[in-house]
Amino acid sequence: MVIKIDQKIAAYTVVTAEAEKAKAEQEQESNIVQMHEKVARPEMLFGSTYKITTPLSDHALYVTINDIILNQGTPHEVRRPFEVFINSKNMDHFQWIVALTRIISAVFRKGGDVTFLVEELRSVFDPSGGYFKKGGKFMPSLVAEIGDVIYCHLVMIGMIKEEAPSEHQQKILNEKRRQFESSIQMKDEEHNSEFPVGAQLCKKCSTKAMIQMDGCLTCLNCGDSKCS
Repeated sequence: MVIKIDQKIAAYTVVTAEAEKAKAEQEQESNIVQMHEKVARPEMLFGSTYKITTPLSDHALYVTINDIILNQGTPHEVRRPFEVFINSKNMDHFQWIVALTRIISAVFRKGGDVTFLVEELRSVFDPSGGYFKKGGKFMPSLVAEIGDVIYCHLVMIGMIKEEAPSEHQQKILNEKRRQFESSIQMKDEEHNSEFPVGAQLCKKCSTKAMIQMDGCLTCLNCGDSKCS
């Protein structure tokens, strides 16, 4: 097919394969859906349920976090929290739990960086005192443990990078633990923590995993050291 050009050619460009690819990627990025409050709730969401048992109640709490999949089937597919529900046979805290779940769900649906919720909830202290979870981790309040559950969920879906020592640090901590346990030569059948008997509470990760080695307090859980 012949096309006759009647006007003067002012300029021209050669369309390369790279330019076509860049244009296609730009168009695709313009269609990426980000989480915001106007995103409609789909018929089905993907949920995860976490069990919380505390000495504060005879009944466990079950925290369910439902996620929405955005840009499904594309290279930009992401999983984002959409709503949260908390259920328990214990009705003592019913009002504030319902209020808390509605506020958290609203923040989830707003989109953006919702990871700040973790530290906000973790920093809530119960005036009556906190408690230790199985494994020796201290929880300053029930609200703080709900925040810890949200942290674990956000790590699972990739929104937060897990707080953990590097492989090299972990090897050093394992060696320190072996030396500490062999030096005290102590076994306690009732000791239900994964860390040595006599370990102190770490102020950074709230776990009873701080031991005295080589004249320095070092946490076997997160690697925090008073000498660094």
